[in-house]
Amino acid sequence: MKLITVAGPPSSGKTSVILKLLENMKVKEHVGVVKFDCLTSFDQERYEEAGIPVQTGYSGKICPDHFFVSNIEDAVQWGIKAGYDLLITESAGLCNRCSPYINGILSICVIDNLSGVKTPRKIGPMLKLADIVVVTKGDIVSQAEREVFAFNIKQVNAAARIVFVNGITGQGAFLLSKYIQETRDIPTLKDMKLRFTTPAAVCSYCTGETRIGESYQNGMMKKMEFDSL
Repeated sequence: MKLITVAGPPSSGKTSVILKLLENMKVKEHVGVVKFDCLTSFDQERYEEAGIPVQTGYSGKICPDHFFVSNIEDAVQWGIKAGYDLLITESAGLCNRCSPYINGILSICVIDNLSGVKTPRKIGPMLKLADIVVVTKGDIVSQAEREVFAFNIKQVNAAARIVFVNGITGQGAFLLSKYIQETRDIPTLKDMKLRFTTPAAVCSYCTGETRIGESYQNGMMKKMEFDSL
């Protein structure tokens, strides 16, 4: 079974890109999707309408990256037992730092042109370590804006392939499907490694503290330095 990880900011068009990708690959009956989200999601309804099996998990108060790593092997085994040829995981990078990418596994970051031309420079490992960067909503902005956006992506991740995909018409999804077919099969993710460390924080607020003040701030904390007036 092939595994692909798809990540990107909320509302960037990840689900639409995946659906258009599968339309071009014409393998819906052999594909499963695992959606990782925080509090709620309605994307599973779109997958179900398209006849694509989907499992959805919510991290709740747990770091989404930690939740992903804790469940991804189970997701892979679910896909293998179901007999899928392809499993796609989808996760929303709420903080633009998230890094749900694994060495040896094709990783796709989806960002949209409407987020601002400088947005690629504001995104961490989720963009910097992706194999493919899919840009959506390019039909809404000018050619100049698209070129500047692509240039800023290359400034952050020079090695990534950039693919413009229209989530409504599907334009560009065929090229993306060609890249997908190059991926290899895997039997398990055990002993494989993440491309980047997950966010680190073990502090009083992680364990339920709500009061403000230094006397309540214990554990791993990061403080700002303010200029003296």
